[in-house]
Amino acid sequence: MSKVKISTTLGDIIVELNDEKAPMGSENFIHYVMEDFYKGTLFHRVIPNFMIQGGGLLPGMQDKPSGEPIENEADNGLKNVRGSLAYARTRDPHSATTQFFINLKDNDFLDHTGKNMNGWGYAVFGQVIEGMDIVDAIAQVKTINRSGHQDVPLEDILITQTTLIEA
Repeated sequence: MSKVKISTTLGDIIVELNDEKAPMGSENFIHYVMEDFYKGTLFHRVIPNFMIQGGGLLPGMQDKPSGEPIENEADNGLKNVRGSLAYARTRDPHSATTQFFINLKDNDFLDHTGKNMNGWGYAVFGQVIEGMDIVDAIAQVKTINRSGHQDVPLEDILITQTTLIEA
């Protein structure tokens, strides 16, 4: 299983990707890591006792253009448990590109229940194995509404680097 270090302005988070159960999601994430895509993006949505989200917006809440969406792998058996890494998406279940979130608690209502609009769920593709204290610290920051977005950290929390540390 591949491991990626996500360095942030608050510290490092190490995630292990589940290449076996989430091959498309893992490959997609590694692609963006290797392209240095995440460098300078924000953790732009922080909801205590739920999740922290990042990987697609730049300071000033500007969208960073990404590639094509990937197929939703939420039916892979992986669950949205505390510390799991999953893809953010729109209402279209197959719209995930670069944005991801880390669950702060078990969020079983995000899990796959069926191959329909209401049941697809959010595809888990990894797990935090080090740095959950950093994730929890991010979850504690003060948030505001900014540029039409809710739950935005008052002070920017940047992803400063992502590094593939084990393939």
